[in-house]
Amino acid sequence: MNKQTNTVIDTTVSRPTLRESVSYALNQYFENLEGQEPQEIYDMVMHEVEEPMLKAVMEFTRNNQSRAATIMGLNRGTLRKKLKQFDML
Repeated sequence: MNKQTNTVIDTTVSRPTLRESVSYALNQYFENLEGQEPQEIYDMVMHEVEEPMLKAVMEFTRNNQSRAATIMGLNRGTLRKKLKQFDML
């Protein structure tokens, strides 16, 4: 609070949500296609997002697979399969 004017100064920086970031990235992707038809976009997006998500969750949980699986809503076997898929095990 600024004592001279008795006003609250907001120093927070607004950051885009994950949804907004994905939407922006996809719009940029479509713009860069220059008329080409996109193909297999679902698989492309899942591949681009899944690996960094796994890395972030594993780092957050200090590589605790049980905790990571719970956080992600997966069973531990599925998590291990995905970690192997990205050479993270």
